[in-house]
Amino acid sequence: MTTDVRPIVNADLLRCLPSRLTDRDRYIVRLLGEHTVLTSQQIADIGFTSQRVAERRMEQLYRLRVVDRVRPIWRPGSAPYHWLLDEAGAAVVAAERGAEVSELGWNRRRVLASIMSGQRLAHLVGVNGFFTALIRSARGSGGNQRLAKWWSERRCARHWRHLVEPDGFGVWVDGSTRLSFLLEYDCGTERPGSRLAAKLPGYARLAAADSSDLRWWLLFRFPGRQREENMRRALAGAAVPVATAVLVPGETPAGPAWLPLAWPSSARRLTLGELGGATPR
Repeated sequence: MTTDVRPIVNADLLRCLPSRLTDRDRYIVRLLGEHTVLTSQQIADIGFTSQRVAERRMEQLYRLRVVDRVRPIWRPGSAPYHWLLDEAGAAVVAAERGAEVSELGWNRRRVLASIMSGQRLAHLVGVNGFFTALIRSARGSGGNQRLAKWWSERRCARHWRHLVEPDGFGVWVDGSTRLSFLLEYDCGTERPGSRLAAKLPGYARLAAADSSDLRWWLLFRFPGRQREENMRRALAGAAVPVATAVLVPGETPAGPAWLPLAWPSSARRLTLGELGGATPR
C-alpha cells in the first residue's frame, strides 16, 4: 500500500532537484506552467511510449513535489489523472524565467478552483489534447513534422489584448509547408450560430490590424458532423480564412480532416500540411 506523504518544499529539496530532472521533465514542467493541466494520456503523447510509462515517471515527479495530480469527481468511471504544477515545479519554472514564484501568478488553490468545474476543465483538457495530439503525430513522422509554436488562451489574450481571445495559437510545420493557425475548440454546449459566429468581427479586425504579413487560418474544431454543418452555415461569409473539422478526443488534428469554409461539404478534406499550402487570403 502506497502512502501519499510527500516532502516539504524547502531549500534542501530545491537544491537537489536540478540533478534529478531530465530534459523531458523540464519540458513537461514548462508546458504545465503555460497550459495549466495535462492528462496522463497527453503526457504520454508529449514524450513517452505509453500512458503506463508516463504515469510511472509522473509518480516520481509527484513524490518530488514537482507536479500535483487530481481526478475529476464529476467524471463517471475511472477518470485519468490530471497533472498540474506543484510548489517545486513552480520554482523550476520561475528559475528558468529568472523570476520569483510570486511573479508567475501561480497559486495551487486558485489553479484547482479555476479548472475543477466540469465544463471549464473539459474545454481546457480538450484544447490541450488538440495540441498534444499534434505533438504525438510529429513524434511519429520521422522528423518531417513538428509543432513549432503552441500558445495558451492566456498568452493569446495578453498578446492580442481585446481584439480576439482564441483557445490557442499554433504553428504547424509539415515538410516544407508552415501553417499558422488560431483555434476555436467547440464542445457543442452553445446554440449554433451564437457565440462562435459573434467572434468573427474580432478576427477580421485582427487581420486588418496585422502588419507582420503573417498568414493564418482560423480553425474550428467540432464534436460532431451535424454540429459542424450547422456552424458552417452560421459562419458563412467570414472575412478571414476559416476551416472546420470534426475531431473526437485523441484523434490527430494533423488530418486529413479540414474543410475550408469556402469549399462545398462534399469536397475532399485536407491535412494541416495541405491547408498550409493553400492561400488563406
